[in-house]
Amino acid sequence: MYRNPGAGRIARPLFLDIPPMANHRNGADATDLSMHPSMQEQERPSPFADRINAVWERIEQAKAQGLYYYLQPVDELEGPWVATLDQRKLMFATYSYLGLLDHPRIVAAAKQALDHYGAGTHGVRLLGGTLDLHAQLEERIARYTERADAIVFSSGYVTNLATISTLIGRGDWVISDRWNHASIVDGCILAQGIFKRFRHNDMADLERVLRSAPASANKLVVADAVFSMDGDIFDLPAAVDLCRAHHAWLMVDEAHSIGVLGEHGRGIEEHYDMPGVIDLKMGTLSKTIPGIGGYIAGDARLITFLRHTARGFIFSAALPPAVTAAAIAAFDVIEEEGVERNRILRRNVDHFIQGLKVAGFNTGLTCTPIVPIMVYSEERALAMTKYCQDHGVFVLPALPPAVPEGSARLRANVTAAHTIADIDFALDVFTAAGRATGLI
Repeated sequence: MYRNPGAGRIARPLFLDIPPMANHRNGADATDLSMHPSMQEQERPSPFADRINAVWERIEQAKAQGLYYYLQPVDELEGPWVATLDQRKLMFATYSYLGLLDHPRIVAAAKQALDHYGAGTHGVRLLGGTLDLHAQLEERIARYTERADAIVFSSGYVTNLATISTLIGRGDWVISDRWNHASIVDGCILAQGIFKRFRHNDMADLERVLRSAPASANKLVVADAVFSMDGDIFDLPAAVDLCRAHHAWLMVDEAHSIGVLGEHGRGIEEHYDMPGVIDLKMGTLSKTIPGIGGYIAGDARLITFLRHTARGFIFSAALPPAVTAAAIAAFDVIEEEGVERNRILRRNVDHFIQGLKVAGFNTGLTCTPIVPIMVYSEERALAMTKYCQDHGVFVLPALPPAVPEGSARLRANVTAAHTIADIDFALDVFTAAGRATGLI
């Protein structure tokens, strides 16, 4: 969940909140940040100093305490295992749910495109940057999502930001689940309409908000299919009924559900056996699809509208050829291998969640590859992260304000590339970490 810190407030890193050191300014063990070269370079006061320095000091404190695990450079990939900082670790902070990062066909397609087209394009899509590959990818997405057309953006974040802010005008209502991704929230904030939220996955509260909107107002309801911090699934059947009753459009972000939900991995509509009920299907090309980018699939007129009015599309460079070709190949692989890979993924998810519960952990309502290991205390979450990282499991904490106060957790992501032996190894490490920190 994202929370806008608001103007004038000191922002905190979304995934990092280190308690200040005792006697930070004067204590014998305190780090004298004023002697740091970058601080000495500031000869004049910055109008943003409080905000910038608050974050900078927290990061420096985390590093000094050996608790900073973000931005670790991975220099080797071997299935679900990675090498980073001279240590081999089992990756549990990945979005590669079907394990396609190093799939030979996808890698070969990227190499072939690089040889044929070169490294980049001639610019933005609307002008000289469109390749035949882009048209092929959009047609491939439309076919996969069973929609008339699709548009590809340069990132998933830009997809939500541009689509929502372009579609919603003055007097329109955009209604968002409280636990939606930051890109959805920012798109709603940027839009010129009326922005309302409903309690997480609470259809009675969604109905309350819809009833409060004028009958004549255009209304868009937006939700994640799988929520990125808790792994639970959006109540699509109830939401569809409410949207139809109140003449609202429904937009669903399938970033974490493509390749995951449904027997064939086609997402939330297949999961609920409700084909064609979503008006705007958003997805990314950076999770199950191993690349970068995002897309909207929907009605042909809607897509034409976005191609010619969405600033995030018009003013962003086109996806590079290698990335585009890799995405096309990935959709082919999912259609051919998705059922078996999804079966393995489901087996792994069930084994992991059951193992955590037996050990005494609370994993919330998840039934997807996103598994929150509830820790509650921020200090304990950081201590458990350190234990896991030191013992060969690459996992990271989710701390306020990314999650509500008092609900700190480790977020572990399971993939089809993990073996049962991998998962058992991780379970042993998580269990030992929980015991070492007094959680279980």
